[in-house]
Amino acid sequence: MFTFIVMNFLAHLYLSPNNTEIMIGNFIADHVRGNKFNHLPDNIQKGIQLHRKIDTFTDAHETVRISKRRLHERYGHYDGVIIDIFYDHFLAKNWSNYSQIPLDIFSQSVYKMLHDNIAILPEKTKEILPYMKQYDWLYNYQFINGMKDVLNGMNRRTKGKSQMNLAIEDLQLYYTDLENDFNSFIIEINNFIQLEIPKL
Repeated sequence: MFTFIVMNFLAHLYLSPNNTEIMIGNFIADHVRGNKFNHLPDNIQKGIQLHRKIDTFTDAHETVRISKRRLHERYGHYDGVIIDIFYDHFLAKNWSNYSQIPLDIFSQSVYKMLHDNIAILPEKTKEILPYMKQYDWLYNYQFINGMKDVLNGMNRRTKGKSQMNLAIEDLQLYYTDLENDFNSFIIEINNFIQLEIPKL
């Protein structure tokens, strides 16, 4: 079902301010190389910059490192991608704690926003959008079966090298610990974002 890499899309969208172009920039940033985005509208550029600030903060955060150490060593450098996915799962599962907009409505509004602005999306984003909408990735992050589909798809994408299909075992084994990690981290990254948004 999920044939493309699916990462922490939901978290990046959630952490964006209520601005369509910044949300788009934050969403597409992984498909934009280096500094090749000066041709895009200013707020989309700001969204790309915000995405990169989020990634830098996340990668260096001690709680995220603790989460990575909970994983089996077989995943190697894919451990960060797996934790991104797990954190999106916990965000989706507990969405009502973080947003007054129900997740199903939020998800559909994101798909519409991206479709309405498809002309400015990178090619890789255009490729995944139909699958994202058809299988409702953002909404299905909250379910264990949704996580299985994502991890299986990511393992296929890496031609089995990542063994990420097995990470569902780690999620279930350390579920409470990982959820506690997420609950701690989301408070800190929210505080970080509130400081960074005025600087954009």
